[in-house]
Amino acid sequence: MVRDGENHATARHRLVDRLVERGYVERESTERALRAVPRHEFVPEGSRREAYADRPLSIGRGQTISAPHMVALMTDLLDVGRDDRVLEVGTGCGYHAAVTSEVVGPGNVYSVEYDAELADDARARLERLGYEIHVRQGDGRQGWPEHAPYDRAYLTCAPRTVPEAVVDQVRAGGRVVSPEGMRRQKLVVLTPTEEGVERTTHGGVRFVSMRGGSEGS
Repeated sequence: MVRDGENHATARHRLVDRLVERGYVERESTERALRAVPRHEFVPEGSRREAYADRPLSIGRGQTISAPHMVALMTDLLDVGRDDRVLEVGTGCGYHAAVTSEVVGPGNVYSVEYDAELADDARARLERLGYEIHVRQGDGRQGWPEHAPYDRAYLTCAPRTVPEAVVDQVRAGGRVVSPEGMRRQKLVVLTPTEEGVERTTHGGVRFVSMRGGSEGS
């Protein structure tokens, strides 16, 4: 939260300091990205005093911007480097994509958003803030095959199970980070290999459900 007499930049650095102290941020690249992205620009104007509180906030249309500690954790787990090509499923307001872009560089994030209005708003916002991020409206269950293979992919919404199409668009040795499940969700990391897909689990989480497809999965 922005304290009285405090500007957004000071509040942002105070938040990141707290995330580092609590062990949510281990990679220097993640820390730099979180310090660089103005989260208050991605939330509704009426919520800007809350922009640097470590919790999700509503962005309208039944969707949320993830809590900063979750964005930090997922960015660390994604293990991205400069010039990696990344697929994001669930653009939302564009904040998570901006953090990822700070790590991988301009033009390397491809983001799919189910809601056309959110996609349009995010695209305009990212352009206004100077981020070169590719955004399109569509069903994220299908990924974005035209730009595959990706080095990494992540989902900001929870499917019943991570869509095969998304995993298939990530190169062998790459990585997919995603919430998974319906009422009880967990954060998973999938690593495609020549022999199959390796899976690790990283605790319980709570995300909005993925839209599109059928049966809410």
